[in-house]
Amino acid sequence: MNDDARFEDGREAPLYLGALDAEDLQVISSLIQDAVFPITEMQWYPTERQFAVLLNRVRWEDAGRDRHGVERVRSVLVFSNVLSIATQGIDRGDSDVILSPLSLTFEAGDPPAGQVLLTLAGDGAIRLDVEALEVQLRDVTRPYRAPSGQAPGHPE
Repeated sequence: MNDDARFEDGREAPLYLGALDAEDLQVISSLIQDAVFPITEMQWYPTERQFAVLLNRVRWEDAGRDRHGVERVRSVLVFSNVLSIATQGIDRGDSDVILSPLSLTFEAGDPPAGQVLLTLAGDGAIRLDVEALEVQLRDVTRPYRAPSGQAPGHPE
């Protein structure tokens, strides 16, 4: 018998969301909070003007959590219209580093341009200069039970 969680268990479809403004981006930010990803799972595609991250996110939207436990799912987070990228507090030379998003915000510049700031646990950050805000979050695997069996907690 396979003990892996399935989308059908929660009667929910995989997420496929987009953000074209700061308000939409807050929804995506809340869904990727406490995700984890190896530094090797982020990629900049300058020719396509895209930056992508393959992350393991907590399924915060899962209404069936009480029934089957906390789940994670692999999701791809894609930023389009990216002109440049800068990082702070991240050792890109260490391929063993695991990163965890805390928040995702948009600071408007000369419309529709601006900067997307992906703040990471441990004082790291990734800043994307964008021509226009366009972000997609898409689940790409079936959910699986979180190895810890618990939802991440935050001190108040």
